[in-house]
Amino acid sequence: MKLSGGVEWALHCCVVLTTATEPVPAARLAELHDVSGSYLAKQLQALSRAGLVTSVQGKAGGYVLTRAPELITILDVVTAVDGAQPAFVCTEIRQRGPLAAPQEACTRPCPIARAMAGADAAWRAALQAISVADLARGVDEDYGPSALAGIRTWLSPTDGDSAIVEQG
Repeated sequence: MKLSGGVEWALHCCVVLTTATEPVPAARLAELHDVSGSYLAKQLQALSRAGLVTSVQGKAGGYVLTRAPELITILDVVTAVDGAQPAFVCTEIRQRGPLAAPQEACTRPCPIARAMAGADAAWRAALQAISVADLARGVDEDYGPSALAGIRTWLSPTDGDSAIVEQG
């Protein structure tokens, strides 16, 4: 299964939001990740529709996680951005062609469909087992505790950054 690029951006935003002490404007997240604001806004809107983030309006507005990062899984983000459809959809090829199996003989999914469904279930279970908090811990383990702390500092508006604080 190929995931859209939006999943990666959405996951990065969720990890970044674990460091935030106040709402983070979409423009600030886009600047941090060096990505188009309009593109990132689509991913944030998908996360918002799924109830993973919320947009806080006003001068100090922006995005915040709606629950603890331990309670948001990679699968939640994948589903929010790319949907819940399975990676494989059986089209009952066995019922086609000159040696087609009759429909009444196909009382259960074929071995290929069963194998693909099992793989999809295992993939989803693996993504369900990893939280955004786990990802944030991984950033600390890979780059040291100053990495996320540096992001937190960079995200925090100062008196001189008032132009950066905008509505999410």
